[in-house]
Formats: sequence, C-alpha cells, structure tokens
Amino acid sequence: MDNLLDGKSTAKKIQAQLQEQVEIWQAKVGRPPGLAVIMVGENPASAVYVRNKEQACAKVGITSFGQHFPAETSQEKLTSIIHELNQNEQVDGILVQLPLPANLDSVGLLYEIDPNKDADGLHPENLGRLARGEKGLRSCTPAGVMRLFEEYNIELKGKHAVVLGRSILVGKPMALMLLEADCTVTIAHSKTQDLAKVSRDADIVVAAIGRPQMITADFVKPGAIVIDVGINKITDNNGKSRLVGDVDFDSVQPIAQYITPVPGGIGPMTVAMLLQNTFWSYLEKFQ
Repeated sequence: MDNLLDGKSTAKKIQAQLQEQVEIWQAKVGRPPGLAVIMVGENPASAVYVRNKEQACAKVGITSFGQHFPAETSQEKLTSIIHELNQNEQVDGILVQLPLPANLDSVGLLYEIDPNKDADGLHPENLGRLARGEKGLRSCTPAGVMRLFEEYNIELKGKHAVVLGRSILVGKPMALMLLEADCTVTIAHSKTQDLAKVSRDADIVVAAIGRPQMITADFVKPGAIVIDVGINKITDNNGKSRLVGDVDFDSVQPIAQYITPVPGGIGPMTVAMLLQNTFWSYLEKFQ
C-alpha cells in the first residue's frame, strides 16, 4: 500500500532548498547561519539526535557551535554559557538538548535563551506568538507535521483532528497549529475517558503519547490520516532492539488513508524544521 507520508524524502528536499538559500545569503552577508546545540551528560539517545543535527547542519552549510558538557555541570555555568551565545553575533539559533540530567532545571534554562534565537520554538514568548497567530519561531516537531501535510496537499480546513498527548513540546503547539489551519481540534490524553472512542471520531490523529504501539486499529476510523510522533526503543525476545512509534503500524496502515512510518516519518522533519528555524532567525537580522 502506498499510503506512507515520507518524512525522510521531504526533509531531504527541504535541506536541498536550504542549502541553495544559505549559499546565496552567505555570499551577501559574509557569514553562514550558526546553530549552537548544548548537550549535558551522556544520554545515548540524545547523543544520536545531536550527531544527526550536527550532520544536517554541515549538509546545508550552517555552522555548528556544538557544546557538550559533563552531567555534573551546574545550572549557573549553563546559564552563563547561554548568555554568551545570546551575545554571539555568529550564532542565530540556540538549542538545549532535552532531557537534561535530573539536577538541572530545564525550563529555567529555556527561559534564558533569547526568544529570537530559540531554534526549538519553546520559549514562552514564541509559544505566545503561536497562540496569537503572530509570526515567530515554531516548535520543530509540530511544524514538521504541518510541512508534511503541505507537501502531500492534504486539505485540513474543517477536518476534525485529535491530538493524543498534551506536552508543551508537541501536543499543545500541535493543537494550536491545527487550529490555525481551520481544523476542529480535540486534545486527548491519559486521563481522557474512552480514549479509543475519542480517537475514532478523528479525520486526523496525531499520536504523541510516548507509549510504544499503543494506538491500534480500534483507535482509528477507516480513511483517517495518522501521524505518529512517538519514537520508542523496544527490545524483542531475541534481545534485538528497534525503534517503533506510538502507533501499531501493522494494524493501522491497512485502514488509514495516510500514515507516517517510524523511523523515517516525523523524525527527519523535526531536524529539517530546526535548520529552517535557524535560517529564519538569520534572515530576520539581514532582511
């Protein structure tokens, strides 16, 4: 069945366009865009994400100011690093790789980032701009979902979208973006009564719960569009580990109109939007 929304190839296309734009603008202004990724500790999943982000930057011509710190680094030290990056003229985007070690206050650090350099779109000022429908930096994962809809010419107006999950990273900004696109939006979560029934009413289901393969065929009405934001590592009986989403792909794919795979769906789109955000911040300075 050819009903996959291919985030991998769409992300490649976005990166190719960005690469061209970066070349043009670098020639005009005399420097490339810069992205600083701050990573603290040795979380293996984070290390993979950060490496992917740095490789993607290199591909499109964005300079990486990657800074990796030991787990015992203090809140004060990290705050002063962020302040330095806020002042650094070469840096257009700043990202703190989450999760942070338990001794650190991640929200406190996010608040220290200059809202105009907030590459992840998570500063309260940017979330406020999103809520008000004003231009600003958008959270990368939901922005990636919206860009994928656009790529496949999926009509959103008047559709009923159910967002499963209410995190500030994905669920809440996702709901706001779908609302902005004229969807009727329901946010459901772990305390929702009869989650499967609520989800079955949807024309569009966005799963961002963080529980492997929880969304099975009885959560999805035939012909719905299913977006799987989850990335979960599971280990099978033979001790082999693999990545799966929040959606039980094998049972849902046959009934969905469109579905995103994991891996290769929203993950690559998130990275592409991070690069897009960094480039946007860069252009805001020079346009």
